[in-house]
Amino acid sequence: MAKADVVRGAGQVALGAVLLTAGASHLTVAREEFRAQVPSWFPADPDTVVLASGIVELALGTALLTTWRQPARRRLGTLVAGFFVAVFPGNVAQYTEHKDGFGLDTDRKRALRLLGQPALVAWARAATKP
Repeated sequence: MAKADVVRGAGQVALGAVLLTAGASHLTVAREEFRAQVPSWFPADPDTVVLASGIVELALGTALLTTWRQPARRRLGTLVAGFFVAVFPGNVAQYTEHKDGFGLDTDRKRALRLLGQPALVAWARAATKP
């Protein structure tokens, strides 16, 4: 097995673990914090959005830990990247609506957090490419 394959595999496992942790925290200890990322304009109950996104994160994390054959692995990476793109408006809303959460209590911190989302998209794509 090539070194690049090992690195990609480790990246996939790590991202799966991150999603499982985030998904579990959506449903438990950080549920209130995640509500700060639900845009005020979104036409659904914030708690329902947090619970649903947590369930999706658990499913994606599990899939990342169990899907190793191509082309399914590549498609999964695209799906995970798409999820990160789909939730990005929540991060933007947290910034534009000046909502505190996860220690993001200044506009500067919230703006810096926005830079993390493209990194997650890139991580999902890089870790699952053939």
